[in-house]
Amino acid sequence: DLCQLYDGKVLPYPDSRFGVVGAFNVLEHVEEPERFLEELIRVTRPGGKIVVSSPNFFRVIGFRDYHPRMRGIGNKWNNCCRLLQKRKVLKGPFNHWRFDRMEPIVKAPFTPDDDAIIATNPMEISAFLRHGGCLIESVACTDRLVHPLLDFCLNLSIWKYGMFNGFVVARKQ
Repeated sequence: DLCQLYDGKVLPYPDSRFGVVGAFNVLEHVEEPERFLEELIRVTRPGGKIVVSSPNFFRVIGFRDYHPRMRGIGNKWNNCCRLLQKRKVLKGPFNHWRFDRMEPIVKAPFTPDDDAIIATNPMEISAFLRHGGCLIESVACTDRLVHPLLDFCLNLSIWKYGMFNGFVVARKQ
């Protein structure tokens, strides 16, 4: 009953079905990420948690980046400029908010996220969840266990929005 297929539009569960929902490296692969986040909120009980983890395709800091959009000084600069633009957009009307779309990379051999079609980032993920009535409990650029001191330093400032991944934990109000 709990394992059902997602049709790309509506999660096949009733409202407020789950106490915790998560999407790990999914958002960058769905055609309508804005709608998908709304669906995650819909199926979460009030007071429940929503955890979303996705690559940050707008990295401005990082080495050995695996996706072409994240590599090189030119892309890092473009990503920084785009994040600043998005920050302004997110202060404006909600109907102007939209994740950037991108073409999948078709090549052999396949590398991680070649098939990604959405340029995800923690700033927008947080904004969409907040707009949907959630309280953002944490935003981190690390999606795996690292030394506590390193984790603290990496996630201490706004730079976490320009590194590695977006790991967002929210609570539905």
